Amino acid sequence: MREEGRTAVRPYAFGARLMSKLVIEGVSRTFPGVQGGQPTRALEPVDLRIADNDFITILGPSGCGKSTLLRVVAGLDRPSTGKVLLDGQAVTRPGPDRGMVFQSYTLFPWLTVRENICFGLRERGVPAARQREISEGWIDKVGLRGFENHYPKMLSGGMQQRTALARALANEPKILLLDEPFGALDNQTRALMQEMLLAIWEAEKKTVLFVTHDIEEAIFMANRVVVMSARPGRIKAELPVDLPHPRHYTMKTTPEFAALKARLTEEIRVESIRAAEQMAAKSQA
Repeated sequence: MREEGRTAVRPYAFGARLMSKLVIEGVSRTFPGVQGGQPTRALEPVDLRIADNDFITILGPSGCGKSTLLRVVAGLDRPSTGKVLLDGQAVTRPGPDRGMVFQSYTLFPWLTVRENICFGLRERGVPAARQREISEGWIDKVGLRGFENHYPKMLSGGMQQRTALARALANEPKILLLDEPFGALDNQTRALMQEMLLAIWEAEKKTVLFVTHDIEEAIFMANRVVVMSARPGRIKAELPVDLPHPRHYTMKTTPEFAALKARLTEEIRVESIRAAEQMAAKSQA
């Protein structure tokens, strides 16, 4: 169905409130002005429902508020209006029920790979034997066997992000939140990380909310792509990705993938032009 200014695809519309793992309801964010300047509206009211085991990618031009929205879901920021519910419980602060992975490498440099993976478990008081058992499993799942006693400075960027992903998942979060986690990686490593994350999602039945600026990545990873407008961000479109699993990188060359990419490219192009025009107007003011 189509709404004004928005292509709406809502596969869970019937009984959505009952079925949703995550509910984002009327969430907006306005940042106060700096040194007497005008406030910045980062997000217009956003409504989004995410079902259990959904893999949702959020796509939009730079500065559209997609990372702000993710931070609100993580409890790292508070919305100006609206609310976020996870399994019916209001999100007001960070918690182990949400695992977060950032674009920048956020490992503790004084801890080894294994110790980084165990960090959250240790903070929660999980017994040492159980910590080791859990970390052993994730070391294998993310392909870090043989590197478990290495420190972050001894690892490549891809290995550091594998560790960060394992650290987030070791806590068995209800939802995994990823903010452009592969953005700093080279193309080959990025493609391998995409396939690894999808394999984990398929095996572990996790719910994932993934922010990216890369159109191919958004399609390849998701079962639904959410497109955001230029700032102040709002949801402009929601497109289902009806591509089969498991997914192999060769899927990116299929006509079905190309059709989705063409549609999303046009959606993003319009918003990127708007964002550039906003920046130009601001610089001339």
